[in-house]
Amino acid sequence: MLKVLGAQIKEFKKDSFLTPVFMILEVIMEMIIPMLMASIIDDGVNAGNMNHIYKIGALMVVTALVGLWGGIMGAKYGARASTGFARNLRKAMFENIQTYSFSSIDKYSTSSLITRLTTDVTNMQNSYQMILRMAMRAPASMIIAMVMAFTINARLASVYLVAVVFLAVCISLIIPRATKHFRQVFEKYDELNASVQENVSAIRVVKAYVREDYETDKFQKANSNIYNMFLRAEKLVVMNMPLMQATVYTCILLISWFGAKMIVAGGLTTGEMMSLLTYCMNILMNLMMISMIFVMLTMSYASAKRIAEVLEEKSDLHNPENPVFEVRDGSISFRNVDFAYNKSGKPVLKNINID
Repeated sequence: MLKVLGAQIKEFKKDSFLTPVFMILEVIMEMIIPMLMASIIDDGVNAGNMNHIYKIGALMVVTALVGLWGGIMGAKYGARASTGFARNLRKAMFENIQTYSFSSIDKYSTSSLITRLTTDVTNMQNSYQMILRMAMRAPASMIIAMVMAFTINARLASVYLVAVVFLAVCISLIIPRATKHFRQVFEKYDELNASVQENVSAIRVVKAYVREDYETDKFQKANSNIYNMFLRAEKLVVMNMPLMQATVYTCILLISWFGAKMIVAGGLTTGEMMSLLTYCMNILMNLMMISMIFVMLTMSYASAKRIAEVLEEKSDLHNPENPVFEVRDGSISFRNVDFAYNKSGKPVLKNINID
């Protein structure tokens, strides 16, 4: 599946490569800023050295601008890569559908193909952009922040390690349950599109037989199924936020408590403690971002599988070894031909001879 979908990146490989490069540049710049803040407080404010404050302040501005530039470029290339990838997917799917035999077409309803060309491709576009940007940025930011925190004070930074393990366990329990419901949602989209398509294309028949109420009920049923599936999945996913907030505030309290004691004892400076609190927010918020990436990938996995099915489907009609492309007199002859409505069905006509 990944090979089939990856083949559609094509001319956007350069953009797909540059996006994570710029995102990592942005992360590096963001991680430098808390260290500069600590230096301003410890070596500038506390020491009364204004020259140091001006110097480090100017360096912080430059660092922030470089990080901003990296973020803008990452967004630019990420948007180009994801939209181009979606365009290529739609084009490849539509071109492959044109080659289908009747038996291939019978495998998919019209509404299902429309859903795959629209909703599923949009999900893939969003998830691909998230993979290029957030899936690179969040882990890199969390790892770098963790390393910087342990560099400042390993004992105090161990609080983060416990928090990360706790949240990782909670996320691993939530995501698989939400995945099940998200996969079922897109099958319900097929039913919804089928209801709309049938109603709109046969609107004259619906009105002629006064079936508006029946069609409305049928649409409402399909619409309610999607609502219920999304509701079940979202009830699980929304647990991420309260868990994250509780963990963040607990970490802040613990770091403030133990950090204050270490400052009084002389084992930690005020600037270092501020840096640790900044890294605390960074680590835990990026962990939440990683959890949302898993949710998005969970949703897009079902879409990716459905798109790959359309791309991998091949027609069972093939030319013989030496096909005839031109019939000069226009005559066609059938000799001892059998006919069945599908491969597995029994022939309804046998040994047909027609000129």
